[in-house]
Amino acid sequence: INGESGSGKDMIAKAIHKNSKRKFESLIIVNCAAIPSGIIESELFGHKKGSFTGATDNRKGYFEAAHKGTIFLDEIGELPLETQAKLLRVIEDGEFIKVGENKSQKVDTRIIAATNKNLLEEVRENKFRKDLYFRLKTITIHAVPLRKKYSDIHLFVERFGLEFSAKNDISFKGFSSDAIRALQSYSWPGNIRELKNVVESLLVIHKGERINESIVENHLDLQEYTSDSSLPVFVTNDSEKAERDLILKQLLYIRQDMNEIKQIIVGKDGSGNGSFKPANSALFLPSDSIGENEELFDGRTNIEDATPEAIQKDAVGSLTMEEIEFEMISKTLEKFKGNRRKTAGALNISERTLYRKIKEYGIQKKIK
Repeated sequence: INGESGSGKDMIAKAIHKNSKRKFESLIIVNCAAIPSGIIESELFGHKKGSFTGATDNRKGYFEAAHKGTIFLDEIGELPLETQAKLLRVIEDGEFIKVGENKSQKVDTRIIAATNKNLLEEVRENKFRKDLYFRLKTITIHAVPLRKKYSDIHLFVERFGLEFSAKNDISFKGFSSDAIRALQSYSWPGNIRELKNVVESLLVIHKGERINESIVENHLDLQEYTSDSSLPVFVTNDSEKAERDLILKQLLYIRQDMNEIKQIIVGKDGSGNGSFKPANSALFLPSDSIGENEELFDGRTNIEDATPEAIQKDAVGSLTMEEIEFEMISKTLEKFKGNRRKTAGALNISERTLYRKIKEYGIQKKIK
């Protein structure tokens, strides 16, 4: 079974076992990545008493425990090469040798293996045995990532919600259709495992509530930057330069946002009634004064060079980001009579971010 981490490979293995003639026998699940290489053979095949220090009793291995049933080897790409050779013998001949013994033992078990690695690449790099690879891939199943089956999200949400609420005695009033659409707009880098975690978190934090779009948006906003490792600037060995470039770029963004909202409220041609004025008009410089700041910002003239030349030096720090954001959002909402879609478009931000800011600053109470 091939698939990304969290895509439900173990559920596929359980489904195969449950719907087979072996369903009344044992299903043994082994996480190969979690077993230290020094004892993995003992865990898989068992050992004889006294075969090594600490072996005080005879011990059954996972294969012996799975006789007549199914053994699921998760993360099989993590198996050491020497163990892979012994696993190949089990598949080929249906027999194994316990650690410390010299006679083989027959076993009848179905073997299901899973990995999130490209085993063919591992074979080419001599990290995985070629003979074992071709022996395992008799039947290959691909676990589809969650981002390719958004239409099933509501089914997963309902199942996870009902299971978790019943187990923990929590009231479950379901997810609204808007909340489901919000979940479908997320990329889910952690796949089904991440979705399950989000559902359980929302039920714990919002006990007894029907989960709506706003709740989902606010929760996913906390994670929206974790799925992408890209940084706002290229990081070099000169960390001070990277930090300086990032600060300058953010200052320029502030300047652009302030000018855009000023044009929306006052009018692009300056013909507005003048009822709106920035809290600190010193933030806006006349165009003929831009050149005065060129020395400060090394002559940079575009956004990628992070040029904040339209902000006077003595104005920086006189306003907080919260004050600027509150003024921009509330005035734009008033202009569009509370229409959040138009407001988000005018401010060039996502509706998700706008909803979060409205709740954070309590602006919705002001415009009702």
